[in-house]
Amino acid sequence: MVRKPTLEVRENMRGGNGEVIFEHIVPKEELEGHGRLYARIRLKPGCSIGFHEHIGETEPYFILEGYGIFVDHDGSRIAVGPGDVCCIEPGQGHAMENNSEEDLVFMALIYNV
Repeated sequence: MVRKPTLEVRENMRGGNGEVIFEHIVPKEELEGHGRLYARIRLKPGCSIGFHEHIGETEPYFILEGYGIFVDHDGSRIAVGPGDVCCIEPGQGHAMENNSEEDLVFMALIYNV
């Protein structure tokens, strides 16, 4: 089977600023209960995903394009760019901010532990 990703736009996600654009690669139903998200995510300049926790699941990010700030569970703010992997351990929280002049694009996979 071959198909195109489905698009979804969320406003002020998790208390963040602006729009978060999702290209859902695999729908939640096709993850067969092993997870709930596999998507390419785009944050325009000035947009962010607010701080939130992952209980019973984890979510790595792989940065594809652009630059931003990853806010880790301890509140540390880490500059990220292409090729970086942001690891969120089960039970930890995090946020992502695009403080640059270009789009920040990354892959996200939320799966159960």
